Amino acid sequence: MIVGLESWTLARPEIFLAAATTLLLIYGVVRGEIATPFVSVATSVALLVTAALLFLPYREGTAFSSLFIVDRLTATMKVMVLVGSAVAILMSRAYFEQAKAWRFEYPILVALATLGMMLMISANDLMALYVGLELQSLALYVIASFQRDSVRSTEAGVKYFVLGSVASGMLLFGSSLIYGFCGGTAFVQISGALADGRATEIGVIIGLVFVVAGLAFKVSAVPFHMWTPDVYEGAPTPVTALFAVAPKIAALSLLVSVLMGPFKPLFAQWQQIIVVASVLSMALGAFAALRQQNIKRLMAYSSIGNVGYILLGVASGTEKGIQAVVFYLAIYLVMTLGVFATILLMKRRNIMVEQVSDLAGLARSQPMMALGMLIFMFSLAGIPPLAGFWGKLYIFMAAVDAKLFVPAVLGVLASVVASYYYLRIVKVMYFDEPAEAIDRPAFGVNRMVALVAAFLIAIFSLVPQPLSLIAEAAAKGLFR
Repeated sequence: MIVGLESWTLARPEIFLAAATTLLLIYGVVRGEIATPFVSVATSVALLVTAALLFLPYREGTAFSSLFIVDRLTATMKVMVLVGSAVAILMSRAYFEQAKAWRFEYPILVALATLGMMLMISANDLMALYVGLELQSLALYVIASFQRDSVRSTEAGVKYFVLGSVASGMLLFGSSLIYGFCGGTAFVQISGALADGRATEIGVIIGLVFVVAGLAFKVSAVPFHMWTPDVYEGAPTPVTALFAVAPKIAALSLLVSVLMGPFKPLFAQWQQIIVVASVLSMALGAFAALRQQNIKRLMAYSSIGNVGYILLGVASGTEKGIQAVVFYLAIYLVMTLGVFATILLMKRRNIMVEQVSDLAGLARSQPMMALGMLIFMFSLAGIPPLAGFWGKLYIFMAAVDAKLFVPAVLGVLASVVASYYYLRIVKVMYFDEPAEAIDRPAFGVNRMVALVAAFLIAIFSLVPQPLSLIAEAAAKGLFR
């Protein structure tokens, strides 16, 4: 395969990130543990520079014999993934330093996982898709069990690895069926084969089901969600924050690209699968979280519910639906980072606490922290005029336009039920008898992230146009 200059130019951000990660890894190995502070900051800077390279200058096209694609949608999703990963690294330092587990390998692993996510997002071939997925997954398996002296962390890593391996096998099996019936793995070849009349062949449909199942595991969609609550609770809190944003955004972007690209001719078949997964995810996310006492586990079920709303936008199969997906993901990124930054600030006698009951009376001892959490909870519940309300409104409007009336109604009902456990946290903070006071947080990265996230969520209704325009441009790139 002859690779031209155009290919290298389109893949410039990924090449830069790979080179920067390699150099930082060598520096860390040579300098040892004293390199950790520099490597962590430098890795975050490298991720943000990579995001800038996506648009300076902005170019579109395919590269490496159409294995790799760049358009407005992929660029937008990559920016969200890069920002989420960079912020997650910065949020991690205080936690791991206190746990005496802060090592330079952590930011390097996050960068490698992010590189895999970028390759996933730009995949234009089933094999390129798998390579990116495995690069991301292998790094994330290690990150989940990074705190080696913690039984919970080790257990989370093992569960994630075992179940993730099963999902990868399902995806590979589905890809092999599609290759056998369509005669190729490139999205262009698959699309051409389906256009020539192979869309009705049962082997192709079964292969698509297995591919969707493998990707559904990565986004925590029901019935492939079983790993999420245990891994979210057991993994170190900064790792949970990373899992909740960057990998989920990358996998959802890949799911959109696969379904709306080569498999668009099978829309009638895959729409049924996505609608069922959406409804089940919204229902489980609403009801299973009602009795959760651990706030990280509660956020795991919240994440499953949010994936259900996003899949409803995917199931619409329209430009408006994909616009709503991008719009919602950007809001979800800010809300989730804000919530986990606040969780990381929750300490009592300098020991992390994770129970909802530990927030009792927080409004009296730490009013600003309580106010920030109130904003995040109200936004996640979809209470106007906060950003979360507009994200859900866009999703439900797209579903109604696509005549998905029953799933849209069920989504609204699930959102109402889910509001209970979000508002329960507010009730505990403002109305319950004070527990032992939470330590006053020092001004650091986590407090800054929480403040910025709360500010963005609160003022969103005043300036929604920039995000709406970005989402609209990203969706149009897929439908040209």
